[in-house]
Amino acid sequence: MSHHWARIGERGTVAGMFLMVVIQRHLGRWPFRLALWPVMLWYFLIHATARRSSQAFLQRLYPQLEQRILARWWHSYRHFLAFGEALMDKVEAWCGNITDERLVGTGIEHFSAAIDGGRGGLILVAHHGNLDVVNALAERHAKLDLTVMMHTRNARKFNALLERVTGKARPQVLEVSEVTPATAQTLAERINAGGYVVIAADRLPLSGQRTQTLDFLGGQARFPEGPFRLATLLRCPLYALACVRDGANFRIDFECLGDTQELPRRQRETWIADAMQNHANHLAERVRRHPLQWFNFYPFWNNDTGYLHDDTP
Repeated sequence: MSHHWARIGERGTVAGMFLMVVIQRHLGRWPFRLALWPVMLWYFLIHATARRSSQAFLQRLYPQLEQRILARWWHSYRHFLAFGEALMDKVEAWCGNITDERLVGTGIEHFSAAIDGGRGGLILVAHHGNLDVVNALAERHAKLDLTVMMHTRNARKFNALLERVTGKARPQVLEVSEVTPATAQTLAERINAGGYVVIAADRLPLSGQRTQTLDFLGGQARFPEGPFRLATLLRCPLYALACVRDGANFRIDFECLGDTQELPRRQRETWIADAMQNHANHLAERVRRHPLQWFNFYPFWNNDTGYLHDDTP
């Protein structure tokens, strides 16, 4: 894969981001959207890797787009606009403007039941939908101990801006590059105390960690083993959490993918392989239902090289 996601830097200046946040907070959704359209059009036209990756993804779901250039570009631009809309939702979530009435889906009850059970666990997420909205859900549980493992370099400017504008900090964030045996022990202690660790399971590790090639949306794509191997070390329940915009509301899914508490050591490798493919299958189902909320704008599949169907240099 020629473009690792971590080497695709954060785009935009702090001043530009600040202006967009101010428009959203003080003028409302439609003024923000009007300002967003030309901004995303510029990004769409200038940044070829993201545009080509978007089109490659959309052609997997809609093969007819391969022969329909204008339709393919229009769908791809809508994909970029959906990403911009998600940024607006992120601002709303950080400002606390998303009410309980807008959170729908069985995941709400499942999430509360898991917390009330007191065991803690490892939660897998993906770059599909808008997980910052889940902060509104987490705030219902004042004593919830939530640790987020993620790579923050690409979104550092935007996250710092939101913290400054809203006065609210994100949950405790642990850089993925910092994971050591001591870190795993700390995570185990938090989970054993009823806490939860959130980790993305759809992007390749930065270096030196194992991956597996899985069936995903009709192709072969590499997924990281790390989150699943961590689940076997922590010997805890493994959950999948997702949140997508559904009209004016946000639909939340929260489901248990397995429990490694009693998993024999000799079965670990088989369990990891099965759990990874199961996760990919569940993710594929969600992506097919809400394709424009897939926000991995880089070559994701193993054969996403060459970008033969973009029709531009």
